[in-house]
This record gives sequence, structure tokens and C-alpha cells, in this order.
Amino acid sequence: MCGIIGYIGHRPAVPILLEGLKRLEYRGYDSAGIAYIQQENLKIIKSAGKISVLEKKVFSNDPLHSTIGLGHTRWATHGIPNEQNAHPHVDLSENICVVHNGIIENYIKLKDSLRAKGIDFRSDTDTEVLVHLISEQYNKTKDPLTSIRYCLKQVQGSYAIGVIFSDRPKELWAAKHSSPLIVGIGVGENFIGSDIPAFLPYTKDVIFLEDGEIARLTTEHVDIYALDTGKEITKEIKTIPWDISLAEKGGYKHFMLKEIMEQPRVIYDALAGRVDYRTKRVLLNELDELGVPEKIHIVACGTSFHAGFWGKYLFESLARIPVEVDIASEFRYRDPLIRKDDYVMVISQSGETADTLAGLRMAKEIGAKVVGLCNVVGSSVARESDKVLYTQAGPEISVASTKAMCSQMVVILLMALYFAEKKKLMDSDKFNDIIKGLKNLPKVLEKELPKIRERAKELSVMYSFARSFFYLGRGLNYPLALEGALKLKEISYIHAEGYAAGEMKHGPIALIDPEFPSFVIASKDHLFDKVLSNIKEIQARKGPIICLTHPGIEVPVNHIWTVPDVGNILTSFLFLPALQLFAYEMAVYLGKDVDQPRNLAKSVTVE
Repeated sequence: MCGIIGYIGHRPAVPILLEGLKRLEYRGYDSAGIAYIQQENLKIIKSAGKISVLEKKVFSNDPLHSTIGLGHTRWATHGIPNEQNAHPHVDLSENICVVHNGIIENYIKLKDSLRAKGIDFRSDTDTEVLVHLISEQYNKTKDPLTSIRYCLKQVQGSYAIGVIFSDRPKELWAAKHSSPLIVGIGVGENFIGSDIPAFLPYTKDVIFLEDGEIARLTTEHVDIYALDTGKEITKEIKTIPWDISLAEKGGYKHFMLKEIMEQPRVIYDALAGRVDYRTKRVLLNELDELGVPEKIHIVACGTSFHAGFWGKYLFESLARIPVEVDIASEFRYRDPLIRKDDYVMVISQSGETADTLAGLRMAKEIGAKVVGLCNVVGSSVARESDKVLYTQAGPEISVASTKAMCSQMVVILLMALYFAEKKKLMDSDKFNDIIKGLKNLPKVLEKELPKIRERAKELSVMYSFARSFFYLGRGLNYPLALEGALKLKEISYIHAEGYAAGEMKHGPIALIDPEFPSFVIASKDHLFDKVLSNIKEIQARKGPIICLTHPGIEVPVNHIWTVPDVGNILTSFLFLPALQLFAYEMAVYLGKDVDQPRNLAKSVTVE
């Protein structure tokens, strides 16, 4: 969840480190720091709070001649967020510096052992044991590889680390286990980062470190070693097809708004190469050799879980495949019954979500076929799944996920159509209508998004008094109600709960009063009359209602919000940005930090 950036090259390191940290702000943090080597002296600058605070301290030190360094943003786990606990951490001789993302589970035992040897700890963090263990061995051997291996063989837990030695100013070291870390390959310069945007302005060529690998970076070379043997290994360099403009705001006030408005392009990119519009066929070559599953287990967290839950309705209704949907943190502990012929589909925007990865690995141990749905090429989910379907959404920077869910839903819909076609279940006219609708969907959404945003602005002002909200839907709209409530909670800090509309009367309706609004999603489908009954139940208790529906539908509520009816399934792609923009405009009106909401991180890479 923390951010790491490391640089060695021919440019001044400090501006690159600060820029990289800013590009990683979306991961969430409460303190920050940098380290650099100048004239074989290690310089450390740290601060609690925002990077802007760190920046002021940095430039008062005039460090611009250093060409090697590490930067870190910390999200507190062990020890309160303050300057003392901020990374980087140094050994007692101030020769070795470490930054770390992850959790060292046996740090108390290691700390007690080091204290018994006379080591005086300066922080409350688990990370500090790493630098003292490395130092203990380095003082004997003067060999970085041996020292890092000695340290990492003693620790239990997860880590991505960057290490520099002041007496070795031409080397930057890195290692990982169960936390993401990527090496960026430049010309006369190299990088490490916990995520690709950290160094995306400088290179798109990367090496994805695997668990149990250690990297040595110089200006001209990157060498990779196995932790267990110390032997050098060969790694493939991959090129990331991301446009740097996608990782920048492009004139928008917030990344979240930009990413919501990018969804027409996201749909277009997710469909590219996967639909033959001439023959009306879905092409998912990645799944051809796996066959059609008897059952699918969908495993995900947060917004990805809601996308998977939405997909359950499609797999069952279109392809007649039974589906279980699990929150990953529950799946891994509930001893699920999975047969070897089942699909386990794991969904993660980053491909590094800790609980989702644990579920993936458990499924692999059982022998199930694992299909990964993720956005980041070469991520852990991508590497460890039997087959991977990339959602092709481009970098998503805002902590509150928006376009990622849109892209996941597109790929899930294509999977459902693919299986339905394989099983010869769908009426050809219905199938062709969906394919035609998908082709036109980006244009429709591009036209409607400005109107949707304007209505979101109007309604957010009217309902800014609310301290709680119900989001209600049935069928495909139930997962969307869950997502709408999550978005409002995430960025506006207004309590919100998503419910299956028919479940409201089984207890929650007790909360309805004139100060407790409901946001009802009502498609013109076979469930519309049922939803209308739920609306009347709320009105009988004088609860205010926003109803998101279609033009021409008469619903006696406080505020109607309409979007075009493009077909029951595809309408989800218009309802989704409406829910996102309502939360966004509410947060903006209330003055919240939209892109970096409190207490949240973009990628939850620790349990």
C-alpha cells in the first residue's frame, strides 16, 4: 500500500524521486521521505503529512547533484504516522538505507534478538529490523547480495524493499516477496517502483520481479539473483503499452473525474480485437483451451467484487453456468468446495490485491482452472493465473475505482456471451442485438456523459444535507446499488448502504424518515413493478427518493434522473457513471479530497 521509487542514472535523482512519489500518491500515505547519496554520504529527509511538506524540506538542503536515491510514501501499519516512523530507515553507522512496503510478521522476535546484540532502535516500525539485519552481515562481508540474502532469509511476511549503501554509490538494490515491485529499464538509467506510473515518463520497458528475487541496478545494467541460491537468473523485459497522458489529469480537476469521463474509450479498448462485428462473434482465444466451465467461483474485493457480482447474473442468465461470488478475504478462510473442473475467476484492477492473490493461490493448490481479470500487464494475478484477460483500461490513478469496473464489466459480458455461444443457448437475434449495442455503446456514452454530470451536480447540492443514504436495486441493478453506496462512502464520507430493494422491508426500512434519502435504480424490465412497490413503501414513511431510470417512465418520486434505455444489460454502462458522478459531485461540493480519500489506499497489498 506504500509507494516506492528508486533511481540510479545520469540525471539529478531528487527531482525524479519527488515526481515519482507524487505519481504514487494515489496509493495512499500519511508520511514520506527520500534518501540520496552525495559525496559518499547518505542524506535522509523525511516528514509527516503530504509530499508538499517533504518538498519544502528537500529543497532547503540543495541535494540536486546526487544521481542515486530512494523515495517512499508510508501508510502506517506499525507505529503512528510521524517523521520518526517515516521511511527511509538507516543502520546505526548511517551507511545503509532501506525503504519497505509490506509487513514483517516476526519483527518483534527479530527486534528482541537485535536489541540483545546492542542495537538501539529509533522507530516503532517493523521495517527497521531489515536495515539492522542487512548491516549486521554487511559489516562482516562488505557484500550487498550476501547481506540482503542473510536478512531476507530470516524474515516472515511480505516485503518490497529498496536498499542503497553510501560506500557503493553506483549500485541500487531491490527485492520482493508478496508485495509488488517493478524494475524500469532506461538508457543510462534504471528505476524501481511499486507501480508503473512512478517512472512512466522515462520508460515503458520493465522487468516484473517475482517473489524470491533480488535485483542489482547500475546505470547500465540490471542483474537479477535468486534469493535461495544467490545465482544470477535471466528475466524477460516487457514493454507496457500505456500512454503517459493516461496517467496525467489532462485538464481535469481530479483524476477521478477524468477516469469517469474516459469510460467510452475504455469500452472501445476492452472490445478491441474481441468482437468480430462482421460475423457477430466473440473472440476470447485465451479461453479456448480451457473449455466451458461447469461452475464459476468469482473471487474479488471492493469494486471488483461488485463487478463480479454483476457478472453472476449474466453467467447464469445468458450461459446457464452456476456462479458463486466471494469476497476474497472470506473465500480464503471458509474452506470452499471447489472441483478441479471449476473455474476460479479472480478480479483485481492492480493484479496485486493481497487477499485476491491468496485466493488465487489456494485455488491453484486445489487444482482448479484459474482465470485472472486484471488491468496491469505482468502483475502477480496475470503471471499466476492459468489464463489472463486484460481489461485494457490504462492506468487508474484515483483511489476510488471507476473506469476499472467499467472495463471489468465489458470483459465479463463478453465471457458470458462467449460461453453462451459455445453452448448454443442464445437466440441469434438477442445475441446480435447485444453485439450491435456494444459496438454503438462508446458513442452513446460519450454523448450522454456531459448531461449525466450536469444532473449529478444538481442533485448533489440538493442532497448534501444527508448523513445516510440507501441505494436500492433489483437484478443487475443490485450490484450497481452496492457500488453506488461504496463510492459515496469512499469519497464523501456519507454513510451509505446498498440493498436488494426487496430486502429493505426486512429490517432496514426502520431507518427511513424525511432526513434519510434513498437512491433507487429502476430499469424498465420485468422487475420494474416490484421496484415501484418498494418506492411506495419508502414514500409511505416520507423518505426522499432519487430514481435513476429511463425517459418516459413515470415514477412519483422527489427527483427523476433519466438516461437512455440501450437494452437491459447495456444500460448498466450508463447507470454506472451516473452513480460515480453523483458521489464525485457530492464530494466536490462538500470539499473532500476526491483522489486521495482519508484512510484509503489504491492497492491493498497487505492483509
